[in-house]
Amino acid sequence: MKNEIVKKIVRENYSDIALNKKNCCSCSCKKQEQEKIAKNIGYSDEELKTPGNLGLGCGNPVAISCIKENDIVLDLGSGAGFDCFLASRKASKGKVIGVDITPEMIERANQNAKKFGYKNVEFILGEIENLPVENNSVDVVISNCVINLSPEKEKVFREIKRVLKKNGKAFISDIVLLEELSEEQKNNPDLLAGCVGGALLKENYLDIIKKSGLKYEIIFEDKDISKTQYNGILLKSLKLKLTKNSENKNGKM
Repeated sequence: MKNEIVKKIVRENYSDIALNKKNCCSCSCKKQEQEKIAKNIGYSDEELKTPGNLGLGCGNPVAISCIKENDIVLDLGSGAGFDCFLASRKASKGKVIGVDITPEMIERANQNAKKFGYKNVEFILGEIENLPVENNSVDVVISNCVINLSPEKEKVFREIKRVLKKNGKAFISDIVLLEELSEEQKNNPDLLAGCVGGALLKENYLDIIKKSGLKYEIIFEDKDISKTQYNGILLKSLKLKLTKNSENKNGKM
């Protein structure tokens, strides 16, 4: 399927979510299950009081991050702002930038920021394959179950490398496959929008990271998520720390 068609499917799906026309991206998710799912993937009761939780993630990248109070933080696929608002508490004297492809999500995130008084957060419409962010300007990149949606994942990781400062780090939670999907599954609009159809095998995903010039460390792997959110499709959630500043040449830290 052509890249622009995939992006159109994703954009329209998340527009519907932002406008409350549907509940979430994963195959089995219902609105009443969002809080339970968020707890299962690493959010605390206190964090769940934060606005913007739409039940869309596969991990908690802020929890595994090393955000400091003066940092510039960039969230790829910021949705309604949930992870940005969590990050803004850690980067209390810095700034958090959320980038999302969906105008309706940007609008909803801005509404949340205004309503709840988040002053150090900015939301920008843009593609994660072509980030509207300057070179070497970001201390920490976070992303939660979004890179799997991109049909150009190597470009995304190259963009992460481009915007990170010399000693910057990225903390990524994402879905990877444990076996190949059928062609029918790969082209299924619901699976494409639901974090599965465009996902890669774990080894291929990690290989793309290495090719982009980033180094990776696997912090945690969650295989149970396939049953709790994805109807038993053979996949897992990877929690990764990425850097472009490592002496190890094999791609790992």
